[in-house]
Amino acid sequence: MPNFSLPDAVFEKAAENFPTPFHLYDEKGIRTRARLLNQAFSWCDDYQEYFAVKALPNPTILRILKEEGCGVDCSSSTELMLAEALGFSGRDIMFSANAMPNEEFTYARRLGAFVNLDDISHIDILRDNGGIPETICCRYNPGGDFRIGTFVMGNPGEAKYGFTPEQLAEGLVRLKELGAKRFGVHAFLSSNTLDNDYYPILAGILMRTAKELSEKTGLEVAFINLSGGVGIPYRPEDEAPDILKIGEEVHKVYASIFGSHGPAIKTELGRWMTGPEGWLVTHATHHKDTYRHYIGLDACAANLMRPAMYGAYHHITIVGKEDLPHDHIYDVTGSLCENNDKFAIERPLPEIKEGDLVLIHDSGAHGHAMGYNYNGRLRSAEVLYTQDGSFRLIRRAETPQDYFATLDLDPVAGALGLK
Repeated sequence: MPNFSLPDAVFEKAAENFPTPFHLYDEKGIRTRARLLNQAFSWCDDYQEYFAVKALPNPTILRILKEEGCGVDCSSSTELMLAEALGFSGRDIMFSANAMPNEEFTYARRLGAFVNLDDISHIDILRDNGGIPETICCRYNPGGDFRIGTFVMGNPGEAKYGFTPEQLAEGLVRLKELGAKRFGVHAFLSSNTLDNDYYPILAGILMRTAKELSEKTGLEVAFINLSGGVGIPYRPEDEAPDILKIGEEVHKVYASIFGSHGPAIKTELGRWMTGPEGWLVTHATHHKDTYRHYIGLDACAANLMRPAMYGAYHHITIVGKEDLPHDHIYDVTGSLCENNDKFAIERPLPEIKEGDLVLIHDSGAHGHAMGYNYNGRLRSAEVLYTQDGSFRLIRRAETPQDYFATLDLDPVAGALGLK
């Protein structure tokens, strides 16, 4: 179920120190999850988590994860810049290509990053923009539906990512001709999966595929990249995946295919790593009764767009009222001029008064990072709740000057006080 590891007093104190809305992250919780993940895969002599920067691109968070032994998975030149500034280099960076500008391949190669190619056409692009490294990774898309038992968990055949099986075999032959000696294989077949069988089944697919391709091409298997996809329990009725059990089951698959010694294992668990360790802290500011009962917040989809974009569920609690009867039905909304700007629809909650402190749970991944400026709304601050119990501002809230800064070539900039 959603993370209730912090008492209400923590959020109350944070809201006394920082104007809402803001995202609050728990340093201790993030470090604990990183250590648990490393423990789950400690059986592998060469294991590393590559945190997906897109999930939470904050330098303070990335430094914490770096201290815990994590690398980073980057998918843009800006993310590569952030990684470089924080001292990540070489094998600590995975660059996952996806219709990238050519110069981004050059940048990744300059940093010595692992390059994870998304398409067979990228081989010649990489050859001409940075060159083919001795160790290369390719993203695999087996097509069709991905099932666990009788349940369809994902639809790889509809995804824009990855080589087909035929392209993967052809591409590795071409890469060998261009100087590659080792390869990794990567796939992402299902998102936010709570089933403990997901990683072991995916591992089996990738490991058998890699072994067969190695035998056909003569290239050594350098690593298996299990990517992300292990989910978190957004809903109270959800059960969290058991990462230790998952690691143990992946080990069994690994041993059955490679024995006691084989390729490295890599993961990219952005959501699992930080999602439960973040909360959007906001105040109730309006109460409206028409055809439904509405509670307006000082946050909106610009601060957390997953509910508006995906219809995603995020648990909501009212500080000091969690134990009261949930006998009111509310739509919880923001202030954007869009009807999908709702954090919850017909959600049973305790009675909410204007001024109540509202927590939106599990915002630690794909929360602030997906923010935007529609309606001229400004992205909120990010605050770290540190291990010593203090609070640290790790990203200030945007100002109107930030919003208008790119207008400095327009005469209106002067009127806005930007020159």
